[in-house]
Amino acid sequence: MKAYLRVLDDEEKLPNENPSVGIILCKKADKACVEYVLQDYLKPMGVATYQNNLAKLKELLLPEEDLKNLIHASEDEIEK
Repeated sequence: MKAYLRVLDDEEKLPNENPSVGIILCKKADKACVEYVLQDYLKPMGVATYQNNLAKLKELLLPEEDLKNLIHASEDEIEK
């Protein structure tokens, strides 16, 4: 993630944009493991837990068919 964010900020971020933020979603996380892995990371970071609420998420998202159409339209645009 660290390398990805560095490249993203160096190569893609516009001058008026804030630094990129990485989000890693995990089904389970061991607090000791997370603390160990992140102990030398010097940039601001937040670590949180969440509860899965798929019903609420489905209410907020477009219907599956609409999402597929958007993806295909984006792919077609990229190919042009």
